[in-house]
Amino acid sequence: MSPRHRSGTNEAARVVTVVADVMAFVIGLWILMYLLDANRANDLVSFTQHTARWLAAWSYDLFTFHDAWARVVAGYGLAAVVYLFAGHAIANRLRRY
Repeated sequence: MSPRHRSGTNEAARVVTVVADVMAFVIGLWILMYLLDANRANDLVSFTQHTARWLAAWSYDLFTFHDAWARVVAGYGLAAVVYLFAGHAIANRLRRY
């Protein structure tokens, strides 16, 4: 494998890792804002909530806990963990290629 190809593969792996980390960070930030009862009228809080909901659309209402905070932590937390694991697994696979 040529050094140039190897460098491109490492760069792609780095991009995948950063994207996965940012996605998990946004979701984690929303969980923290929710638990701390952040002002949802604030633009940053609103943006974070909408972005996290979009990123976790497949999991945010997956669980039916009685307490709302538990649903948020479990549903959004699952999405964050999946993005972290999947993103880093894909990046590791790219590095081995």
